[in-house]
Amino acid sequence: MGGAVATDFQAIVVGTGFAASFFLHRYLALAPPDARVLVLERGRVNDHRWQVANGRSSDLSSAESFRHSGMAGKSWRFTLGFGGGSNCWWGNAFRLHPNDFRLRSLYGVGRDWPLSYDDLEPYYQAAEEIMAVSGPPGMARVLPRTQPFPQPPHRLSRAETALQQAWPGLFFPVATARARLATSGRSACCANGVCEICPADAKFTILNGLMSPYRDPRITLLLRAEALAVDIGAGRAGGVVYRHEGREMRARSDLVVLGANAIFNAFILQRSGFRDAMLGRCLHEQLAVTAEAFLDGLDHFDGSTSVSGLGYMLYDGNHRRHLAACLIETVNVGQLRAEPGRWRQVLPLRLIIEDLPRPENRVEAADGERPTAVFEGYSPYALRRLKSLRQDLERVLAPLPVERLEIAAEPLATEAHIQGTTVMGDDPADSVVDRDLVHHRVRNLLVLGSGAFPACSPAHPTLTICALSLRAADRVQGADPVAVHARRGGS
Repeated sequence: MGGAVATDFQAIVVGTGFAASFFLHRYLALAPPDARVLVLERGRVNDHRWQVANGRSSDLSSAESFRHSGMAGKSWRFTLGFGGGSNCWWGNAFRLHPNDFRLRSLYGVGRDWPLSYDDLEPYYQAAEEIMAVSGPPGMARVLPRTQPFPQPPHRLSRAETALQQAWPGLFFPVATARARLATSGRSACCANGVCEICPADAKFTILNGLMSPYRDPRITLLLRAEALAVDIGAGRAGGVVYRHEGREMRARSDLVVLGANAIFNAFILQRSGFRDAMLGRCLHEQLAVTAEAFLDGLDHFDGSTSVSGLGYMLYDGNHRRHLAACLIETVNVGQLRAEPGRWRQVLPLRLIIEDLPRPENRVEAADGERPTAVFEGYSPYALRRLKSLRQDLERVLAPLPVERLEIAAEPLATEAHIQGTTVMGDDPADSVVDRDLVHHRVRNLLVLGSGAFPACSPAHPTLTICALSLRAADRVQGADPVAVHARRGGS
């Protein structure tokens, strides 16, 4: 990794998280042997041993890197440092539902994506293979796929098995990058539910599963290098201005790729002088609520991973014209009951509700030094589902012996899924990048990550981030998208 820092490069990539690393993985497979790529990483490498010893995923504080404004209690969670969000995610690796891509066309709300599920399917498959995702074959009924999951599904608990029998074709073992079977670089999931810093190193991270780009001699990795702005001239990106060890520096390149998160990609563009109408707008994430179903005589907590079940009973359908989709996660860790002999007779749930992104929720570059994340509130569309949640859940859980259902009084402060701010679309008037993640006006500038999401699916965004990055690398180098099948492979 690393080496002497030159001035001129074929490409400069900002960040080392999911978006940047999956892009580099595919980009280097297609790049010439003499390519020179500079990667700028704001943090340092805090390896797995360091994380376990220190009880945190990075030595940098994400909370101090930006400002909050708007709705009280709302927070945004992410990790600064090498590997980005792969250090702190829980490994939930779901595809978006095919109808998430055409919300406006089907249901008259929100926005359509400028590409389809079918456009992404081969890239979903490639990302799942890199991550060695575990999942059940039956999930193809809801999320069509051309190949089986790389790893077999995790084991459901007794309570989840009963739920699956009651809702065949709508409830499944979770699709996850927490290994069901040990790999060459990862242990099998220990099911202890401390997934942010996995003690067994079972969940996929950049550190244990995708280091190959950073060992490539064509890469110069510069740590503790904060990207400040994109150098723009004559309608092209000429390079990046960055700060390293207190000095402001410039590097030139033919291609600039922003792979920071949705807050910082927008902030870098704002600092660079971009004034797109939608830049920084539509900051969003899902609305999440926890619940517990207390059971009569039915045990739980004998599944083989932390989040072990995935329910689509409240997800898709004509109700989405007025009521947000809701994804149900059943959780295999939590508080036991106090009654003797009934300790495991409780089923923890996490309900993830889609939102309609609102332009007033935004990222601002007010002081030029730190971005401000402004969140005014969730959409009425999401809040209607929140109000109906008890009735909806009672119907879903009716086949189980439920004594009582307790739903948290308040939503979670964050789902840790920062989305929007550099929305993709076909029209520059209402989007920032096109379907290939290329900036509409500056055609040698790519903006990766979930900032491009035009809609807020209940599904976790990580797998889609990775699929989009693989596709963007193919598209920027003019590769035949069909050939992705022939180039599948891990790190």
